[in-house]
Amino acid sequence: MVLYLKQSLTFDKNNIGSYILFIDMGEKIMNPKVFGWQHLVYLAVFIVVAVPGLILAKKYAKTEKSQQIILKCLGILLLGAIIFNRFTIVFRYGETRWLALIPDSLCGMTSLVTSLAVLFGKKDNKVYHFIWHLGLVGGGVTSIAPGFIGQDASFLYLPTISGLLHHTLTVIVVVALLLFNQIHITYKKWHYSVLGLCFYLAFGSFLLTFLNYNDAFNMRGPLVANLTLWHLLPVYIVGYALILLTIELVGKYKAKKQS
Repeated sequence: MVLYLKQSLTFDKNNIGSYILFIDMGEKIMNPKVFGWQHLVYLAVFIVVAVPGLILAKKYAKTEKSQQIILKCLGILLLGAIIFNRFTIVFRYGETRWLALIPDSLCGMTSLVTSLAVLFGKKDNKVYHFIWHLGLVGGGVTSIAPGFIGQDASFLYLPTISGLLHHTLTVIVVVALLLFNQIHITYKKWHYSVLGLCFYLAFGSFLLTFLNYNDAFNMRGPLVANLTLWHLLPVYIVGYALILLTIELVGKYKAKKQS
């Protein structure tokens, strides 16, 4: 969700290979915007593929084994998408910046953690209770309104399209986890969200302090409007508490109605 600005490059005929990856011959024509035609086409393809796919998966994948196969496949796709995205950033300006492999945004780290939790974690594992709402809300909001879509004149600029892919795949994975009842959401496990958040803050502080990052997890730069992560923490805490309360009340209402 960080807005990346494309830097101007000085052409070097002796280092032309490092520029080829991001050359777009039609870049003057495309000029992508949020809810521009390229973005709308992307959202339409996402809906047409994801919604029927998840419905069919829910209908026909009845056994735990078949559901796990689907989830593992989605986890591999998500892991591939976030790794691809990080590599596009490593080589983004015609130079190799290996430190850029490390996700330094909330959504980037959430995509990585989600994929690893699905691939190596068990049903209702502790990590799910931290990442499901971050992945669903963060991935969904960023897919609908990607602030980085204008980082290049081409919609197919690799950091742009790979960024969109890992956000939308995170949404698909989280929805699949919920559809297959892989997460038992309860207020009794609220502390896993706190532990996960502490990990983000500690890791972000490490990037800022020891690796000299300009920003990490929006701890310095704005996440929404002029608000950093520190400003939005109270909103996050209250919002998540309300979500847990709503789920608990709905569960009790259903149980009472069935008894």
